[in-house]
Amino acid sequence: MIPDRHLEAEIHAVGHEIAAAMPSRARHPIRALDERAMELASRDEELRAALFRLVDVTPACRSTEELASHLTGYLSTVSERPAPIEAAMRTAHTRAGARALGAAAAAGVRHMAHRFIVAETPEKAVAVFAGLWRDGIASSVDLLGEATVTHDEADRYAERCAAALDALTKGAASWPERPRLERDPLGPLPRANLSVKASALTPLMHPDAPEVGEEDAARRLRPLLRRAREANAHLHVDMESLDTLDATSDLVFDLLAEPEFRTGPSTGVVLQAYLRESPERLERILEWAAAGGRESPITVRLVKGAYWDHEVVEARAHGWPTPVFEDRAECDRNFEALTDRLLEARGLVRTAVASHNMRSVAHAIVANRAQGGGDGDLELQVLRGLGDDLGHALAALGLRVRAYCPVGDLVSGMAYLVRRLLENTANDSFLADRASGAALEKLLAAP
Repeated sequence: MIPDRHLEAEIHAVGHEIAAAMPSRARHPIRALDERAMELASRDEELRAALFRLVDVTPACRSTEELASHLTGYLSTVSERPAPIEAAMRTAHTRAGARALGAAAAAGVRHMAHRFIVAETPEKAVAVFAGLWRDGIASSVDLLGEATVTHDEADRYAERCAAALDALTKGAASWPERPRLERDPLGPLPRANLSVKASALTPLMHPDAPEVGEEDAARRLRPLLRRAREANAHLHVDMESLDTLDATSDLVFDLLAEPEFRTGPSTGVVLQAYLRESPERLERILEWAAAGGRESPITVRLVKGAYWDHEVVEARAHGWPTPVFEDRAECDRNFEALTDRLLEARGLVRTAVASHNMRSVAHAIVANRAQGGGDGDLELQVLRGLGDDLGHALAALGLRVRAYCPVGDLVSGMAYLVRRLLENTANDSFLADRASGAALEKLLAAP
């Protein structure tokens, strides 16, 4: 066992290697404008709230004047408006000015959305995935669309998933060989990789009657598993808010235990480190994996978690104990402990560490090496639009990287986009620290 002080030294050394490999921020002038807007929003709660309201209402507006009216209304609640915003609001009092302001706002939201959302359909997105592949980065496609409320919506989502599997496998067939992305010590890795949401596969996923939702989702997920197996694609089931977590886990474990799925397809689940109970959830996954006897080990994507605000508000509204860590350092420490445990279980599961936090990424690389693993044992995942520079740096260092790529239209992507904006503007986030020019040693410090 390597002493902790030596591990820390290695983490800092790897962190410096990653930082040195990252592209210069000066090469991205358009992204710099986005980040300037994010910086302003991160410093002003009222401005951030106005921005989120604008993003949320944009798809419903039928004219640029209507959008301008919403924008000026939201900004009127901001006590201290930056000079450019103040000037823009003054132009909105004329019809021509309102049209110009509305058009600029719509263009800004669309531009911001396309930073995070790859394309409207998988077919249109394949060229982006091919470019990532050429750069040494694999992809996982997330079809935007959250919880469904009707069976017709759930059927349409399942149909979109099936069509996406076809488009991805067809598009990936012509890509050049990338041995690092196509195999690890446990066997081959599919080129096509699709993430699905159980809550979008059924309108019945409720905690008070989980069996009903599981049964309904299973009749749509089962054909997708068959299709993925036939196409040699990977199907990853995302985890969402806490109230659907048990039902989603049971759904996946029960289906994959069926005899027809023991030989495939390649599949995966998500573990959310911000949940206080996540260590127990990981042990349940490992117990299932040890007893399951599947030929292809399940992949566990370790994330911090994207529903923090929802979980906190829900718990406080009902007077429940908060199920998530409310201190960022606690969550980061838990993330590192879960990384260590996953790597200890190599062979039972595949480990995919998903984070933009350079400390968390460097820790995963060092922990894997300290346990005697090769770099090919570990997959590192980044989110398209937030982790692009980090992903390219990791790929340049010869590590196995996958970008999580949302695909869908602006309306279905609004909830997703707002969560990403929240993540990017949170005052205590790693991304905010980096954007503000925090010293690298501070970013790599132990939580």
